[in-house]
Amino acid sequence: MSSVTVASFAVTMTLALSFGFSSLYRRTSDRVVGVGVGGGDTSGFSGGGVTLGVIVHPDETSTLGGAAWKDVLEHMNTRLGWEDPGYSLRVYGVGEPIGAGDVDGIMALGIKNDDDAAQVKAQTASFDSFIAVDSSDILVDMNRIQGSDVSKKGRYPELIEAVVDMVLPKQKDARAAVGSIMELYGRKSSDDLFYSFLVFINVALQPVPAVQNSTKRSDAGLSELYCMVSKCGSEIFQCVTDPECKTALDCLNSCSFNDQVCSYRCIASYESVPLQEFSLCILQKHNCLGLDASIPSKPEPKPMAEFQGQKMTHALAQDLFVGWLDDAQSSLDLSEREVFSWRVFAGKNAAYDYFPCQFQLFYPGKAKNSFWYRPIFKVKTIDDKIVWRDRLYRVRPQNTPGTFRFSVLDNGVTSLEDWVILDCHEALEWCVFSYKGAAARAGLSYTGAILASRDGTWPSTSGDVERIQTSLDKAGIKMWELSTVDNSNCQDFSTSAL
Repeated sequence: MSSVTVASFAVTMTLALSFGFSSLYRRTSDRVVGVGVGGGDTSGFSGGGVTLGVIVHPDETSTLGGAAWKDVLEHMNTRLGWEDPGYSLRVYGVGEPIGAGDVDGIMALGIKNDDDAAQVKAQTASFDSFIAVDSSDILVDMNRIQGSDVSKKGRYPELIEAVVDMVLPKQKDARAAVGSIMELYGRKSSDDLFYSFLVFINVALQPVPAVQNSTKRSDAGLSELYCMVSKCGSEIFQCVTDPECKTALDCLNSCSFNDQVCSYRCIASYESVPLQEFSLCILQKHNCLGLDASIPSKPEPKPMAEFQGQKMTHALAQDLFVGWLDDAQSSLDLSEREVFSWRVFAGKNAAYDYFPCQFQLFYPGKAKNSFWYRPIFKVKTIDDKIVWRDRLYRVRPQNTPGTFRFSVLDNGVTSLEDWVILDCHEALEWCVFSYKGAAARAGLSYTGAILASRDGTWPSTSGDVERIQTSLDKAGIKMWELSTVDNSNCQDFSTSAL
C-alpha cells in the first residue's frame, strides 16, 4: 500500500467523522463501543427497556446555565424517551435507597465531598455498572463496567496494564469510553451531557444506534478503504496534496472527542473546493462508510396559528421568514427595512452559536415558487484571521402552514431539515424558529432553534422572554440550553462581503 493510500485512509476517517454536525473519534483507542468487558458482550441485546440511575445533589446548581440538577435531569429523561421510548432516567440523592431492580446502571455527578462519596459507594455497591464523574476519588476509583474495573490507567505498572489491554481489549475500549464520558461532561453543554448518557448506555447496557453509527465510522475496514480509493482516488490525492485541504484535515484530527465546536470551526476556517469534492465523493455520492440517519421524529412542535390576527398561511409564514429584508414582495407593513431578514441573538446548537455576527437572509428566488435561505456569519479562523462565510438552503413549504423543509449541501454533505415558526412578536421585534435535521451520509441527526431579532439583541421585557420560553417548550428546548451569539463587532457586515 502506497504512502498516499495510507494517508488517504487516515484523513478520510478524520473527515468522515467531522462533517456537518458530527463528532470526532481521533484514534482507535477512543472508540465508544457497545460491548461488555471481561468476556461479556451486549451485541446480542434485543434493545429492550433501560433505566439509568443518576445520583446528584438534586437541589444544587448544575453545570448548565444555572439550572438545578433536578430540572436538568428531568429534561434529560424526556430527551432519552425521544431517543428511544425504552430509555428512562431516575434521579437519586446521596444515600437514597436504590432497589436492585430499579435501575440497570448508575452514574454519580458532582459528588465531591468525601463523606457523601462514602455514602454513594455503599449506595451503589451492588451494581455492576457505575461511573462517577467530577466526583471524589473515592468514587472514581470504583468506576466499573459490567463488574470490571475501568477506573483509570496508572493504577498498576505500565507493563501489567499493557498485558491486560492485550488480553482484554474490550476493557481497554470501555475505559476509553469512560474517559469520553468525563470529557463530554466537562464541556458543560446540554447536548454533550445528553450524549454522555447515551455513551454510558451503549458501553454498559445495550447498543445505542446513534453511538453505534460513530463506532461504524471509526471501525471502517478494507471494503470501505477500497470504496474510497477506487471511486474517489483523485479527490483524495487532490485533498492531501492541497495545503488548505490538508490543513483542514489536520485541524479536524486535533479536535477531541465529539467536540462539535472545534470540528465545525476547522471546517469553516479552511473551506476549499478540494475539501468539498473530497467529502462529496466519499460520503455523499458513494457512501463508502455505509452510514444513514433520519430526521428525528420527536419532538413535534406546532407552528404559531396566527399572526396579527390573521390565520397562518404559507404566504404569511414565508413573509415572516423574509422579516426585515427589503423585499417588495412581502405583505408585512414595515416602515423601515434592512439588507437582511434577521440577526440571531441566541440558539441551541453550540457548533453554530460559536460564530459571531449571524445575519439571516430569506428571499424568493427567480424561479416560480422558489424560496431561499442564506445565513451569513463571521468566523475567527484557527490562524486568527477574520473571514465571512455563508451557506445556501433551498426552502419548500410543508403541508401545515408555518412548517418548511430546508436542504443544503454543506461542504459536500447534504442535510435535510424540518423548520417550524414557533412564534413571532406582533411588531416583528423577535421570532423563534426550531428545526430538526439529518445529514444522512454522515450518519447524523440533530435538533435546535434560532432566536432572532432586528438588531441581534434579546428582548427587554420579561413578558417577551416568558413568551419565548413558552414557544421553546413546544420544541422541547429549555432556556438554560441556549447560547448567546456575540454581536458586538459586526460593523463590517455586507451581503457582498463573500
